[in-house]
Amino acid sequence: MVALREVIGDVLRSHRTSQGLTLRELSADARVSLGYISEVERGQKEASSELLAALCSALDVPLSRVLGDASQQLLVIEQRAAAVDDTAVSTDAGAQVADLPVRHVGTPHIVAAA
Repeated sequence: MVALREVIGDVLRSHRTSQGLTLRELSADARVSLGYISEVERGQKEASSELLAALCSALDVPLSRVLGDASQQLLVIEQRAAAVDDTAVSTDAGAQVADLPVRHVGTPHIVAAA
């Protein structure tokens, strides 16, 4: 499973690069060390709410937008993971069922409702 900090880092980097800002420029505008921003963007550090607020302010992007973008990315990642899991489960289940011996138990008893 992907860490939330990695997704938030990707979103922040995307906003920064789409504006043509360097890490150095963002660092100066946000008053946050360049190294720390780099670690956040790479998903190596968890960004505090204060740090996110400073970065969003420097990027002129609402925090709700960053979190919304991260939420959308997480949704896509989770859906892909679920699709892969479903495929693996159905493939495994199919192989297991095919390997079972066939047993005839007889006709099931049906009880009619009165």
